[in-house]
Amino acid sequence: MAKVLSVFNKLNTLRERYYKASSGKEGLLTLIAEAEVAEQVYNSNAIENSTLTLEETEKILLQIELDRYINEREIFEAKNLARVVTYIHKRAKEQELTLEVILSLHKMLIANIRDDVAGRFRKDNEFVRVGSHIAPNPKEVLGRLEKMLAEYNASSHEHIIKRIAALHLTFEYTHPFVDGNGRIGRVLNNYLLIREGFVPMNIKFIDREKYYQAFKEFDVKGLTSVMEEIVGKALTNSYYKRLAYLEGKTIITLVEYAKRSKLSHSNLINKATRQTIEAFLEKGVWKIGV
Repeated sequence: MAKVLSVFNKLNTLRERYYKASSGKEGLLTLIAEAEVAEQVYNSNAIENSTLTLEETEKILLQIELDRYINEREIFEAKNLARVVTYIHKRAKEQELTLEVILSLHKMLIANIRDDVAGRFRKDNEFVRVGSHIAPNPKEVLGRLEKMLAEYNASSHEHIIKRIAALHLTFEYTHPFVDGNGRIGRVLNNYLLIREGFVPMNIKFIDREKYYQAFKEFDVKGLTSVMEEIVGKALTNSYYKRLAYLEGKTIITLVEYAKRSKLSHSNLINKATRQTIEAFLEKGVWKIGV
C-alpha cells in the first residue's frame, strides 16, 4: 500500500510541476502532442499484433511510400487510430465521456476496415473471445458499460490511476465491440486523462506481457493492482518527458548520461524502468533531461 501511495504522491507532485512549467507554452505542448501521435499509434497497434514498425507507421502517417507490401487493413488501422488520437485532444475537453462518444470514436477507428460493425456494440450472437476469456453475452454489453461509466463518475474521490485502471479492465472484460476493443479502450484512457487535466499516456508494446497479466489478474481475482502499476508508470513516463522539454533541459540518451556521470548504464536502465529517475522512453530510446 505504501508503494501505491508513493506513486500517487509522486504523480500529484509531477502534475503541479507540469502546470507551472507549461504556462504560456501552448505551442510547445502542441508540438509534443503531434510528435507523439505515431508512437501512440505504433504501440497500440503493435499490442494487437500489427506487423508495422514505428518507422513504417511514421511513413504511413506522412504518406511516404514504404519499402515492403503492407496490407490495406494495417494501413487503415494506422491512419484511423492517428485520426482518433488527434481528435480526442480537443474533444475530451468539450464533451464528457458517454456511450454516444464511445460509439462515434469506434466508428472513426473501424471505418474502411469493418464498416458492418463500425460504431455499434455487439448484438445478437456476436460473441468474442480473447485468449481463454469469452466476453459477456451481447445482451449484457449496454448495461455493463452504463455501470462502468457510473462507477467511474462516482469514484471521483479516488486517485485517477485507480479509476482509469478499473475502467479499462472493465471495458476490456466486456469487449463491447466485434473489433477494435483494445485500441478503443486505450483511447478512452487518454480521453478521460485529458478531460480531467492530466497528460495522455502511452502503454508501450514492450510492456505487453505485463499488460495481459493485468487482464488475467482481473479476470481470475477481480483485482486491479497490476493495471494500476502499468497506468502509474505510463503516466509518470509521460510527465517526465514533458517536463524535460517544458523546463528547458538538455535532453540526452541514457547511454550518454551514463558516460557523463560515470554510472552503470544497466543500473540506470533498471532505475528508468522502475521510474525512480526522471528518464523517459522516446521512440524506443531511453532519454533524460539534464
